[in-house]
Amino acid sequence: MKWTEADIPDQAGRTVLVTGANSGLGLRTAEVLGAKGARVLLACRSPERGRRALERVLAGGGSAELVALDLADLASVRDAAAAVRERADKLDVLVNNAGVMAVPLGRTADGFERQFGTNHLGHAALTWQLMPLLRATPGARVVTLSSLAHRIGSLDLADPDYEVRRYSPWGAYGQSKLANLLFARELDRRCRSAGADVTSVAAHPGLTATELSTNMARAHRNPLLSLGARISDLIAQNVRMGALPQLYAATSADVEGGAFYGPDGFRGTRGYPTRAGSSAAAHDELAAGRLWDLTAKLTGVAPDPS
Repeated sequence: MKWTEADIPDQAGRTVLVTGANSGLGLRTAEVLGAKGARVLLACRSPERGRRALERVLAGGGSAELVALDLADLASVRDAAAAVRERADKLDVLVNNAGVMAVPLGRTADGFERQFGTNHLGHAALTWQLMPLLRATPGARVVTLSSLAHRIGSLDLADPDYEVRRYSPWGAYGQSKLANLLFARELDRRCRSAGADVTSVAAHPGLTATELSTNMARAHRNPLLSLGARISDLIAQNVRMGALPQLYAATSADVEGGAFYGPDGFRGTRGYPTRAGSSAAAHDELAAGRLWDLTAKLTGVAPDPS
């Protein structure tokens, strides 16, 4: 039997935070969980786009609030985590959804390579700073979005920010998505070891038509990339289908800690949620532990669990 939105149980009384909730997969996740009764915190970088997303979630009958969050600025991450801790006494689900894809070389506010800094470091810092709320909530869950592109990524812990090696937009994206998957699994291992009732899993949307490809082409200012993005969107599945794996990871009672979920169709590019395969590098526990320690050093955030 195929799992769909209809299988999501009642979410009344639950609090969910979704990063990048202003569009695409994040907005769809917020809309669905809000309509199912959850209190949804929409963590968005753009106030204007965030307000439009908030109106959509509220129009669908959901309970929602905005949280200002720029994952490319650790000060903003710290402020967002503090705001959430002040406004909520529990957090049932954290969906680390936001991201940038294959953009030209750029730096975050703290000097990190933009994709590694936004997709991994920002989310890791946010997760650690929200762990007191998650640990205080029985059965809490962290869902971190990775990608099929983790398979093309290699983690260079000596030069994660491309200060020495030659920059590759897709290579850097693959590294950040591999880091997402390694972090999700390491977080689950450490939560279990510490006896914390928090489950950490990862998900990916397959090939889904979102703004990521359009934003990538716009960032490169390349007409051929713009054409490629349009073609990709024509063959990709829609956002309603693409959001199913992370919705499954966030709500299904069958989810297993440390697991990776994605579409069940051709090479994981489309379809309904299922357990997904991953590269050998994504199962390297030694690398995951080293990444955990490096992330703490780079962000200045104390890991939780320590």
